[in-house]
Amino acid sequence: MEGIFQKIIQRLKGPNISIFHEFHHPPYGGGNQFLLALEKEFKKRGFSVGRNKIGKATKIVLFNSFNFDFEKLSNLKKRFSPLMIHRVDGPISVYRGEDRQIDEKIWQMNHKLADKTIFQSEYSRKKHEEMGLIFKEAVVIPNASDPLIFNREGKVAPPTPDRKIRLIATSWSNNPKKGGLLLAWLDEHLDTNKYELTFVGRSQATFKNAKVVDAVPSEELACILKQHDIYLTPSQDDPCSNALIEALSCGLPAVFLHSGGHPELVQEGGEAFTSNNDLIQAIEKVSSHYTQYQSKIKVMSLKTVAEKYLLVCQK
Repeated sequence: MEGIFQKIIQRLKGPNISIFHEFHHPPYGGGNQFLLALEKEFKKRGFSVGRNKIGKATKIVLFNSFNFDFEKLSNLKKRFSPLMIHRVDGPISVYRGEDRQIDEKIWQMNHKLADKTIFQSEYSRKKHEEMGLIFKEAVVIPNASDPLIFNREGKVAPPTPDRKIRLIATSWSNNPKKGGLLLAWLDEHLDTNKYELTFVGRSQATFKNAKVVDAVPSEELACILKQHDIYLTPSQDDPCSNALIEALSCGLPAVFLHSGGHPELVQEGGEAFTSNNDLIQAIEKVSSHYTQYQSKIKVMSLKTVAEKYLLVCQK
């Protein structure tokens, strides 16, 4: 397999990959975090990676959702004709509860610019199809986190009877569909003699007992995650939660709302819930069989994800 990628690198000399995206310095949203990690992995493999520019040596352009300058990219495509790969999440209208026109705009961009499409989850691909939005040569490749940051090094030992079980939830966005109200309900109903809850990030909810930490850079977030036992993700219609991937990568089994792409990411490394009524039951189940759930965590490595992206570019 390594020989294949060495041949790819040899063929793609020069500034051969360009990523079109509005990059932001962390902490920021999951798509931004993933693309920063993917960019680093491409460079590690010997590729020259540019941002929002195309030259004669550019062979591949990876453009993200609608977070780029469409007119600029359209003009550059006509001039240089690189292979165009469109990374798509959503549907945004399902996640936000509005803005279908944005999904249709993304679909139109896809048919005007893209040669191939990468969805982040099977859920996302199918939801677009249900809306009648069929994208060009679509494949599914999940996100991955930076292994130098999100890993199990320094992870706290499994919980014991003499200490409380530490639950944590994180969110960059304060979108109500991130599940802030559900976490606030849990905060009131959780057995504080057995559990403690931490929330990191932004939320419109008000917490009475939980420890609340503002959004922090990735390195600091990873340290906080590793001091906890179970990750909670109550977000609705999330296509491929980067926050969930980061927590799993740090060795935290997940208790997740059965929605969006969560089941694809967690598989047997956690327990699903569907409402407030069975949330605490799911937490109890994971707590009672902690090491079994932890041993079944499987996350796709950034290396493998990068390889899958490169193979799409070669088909």
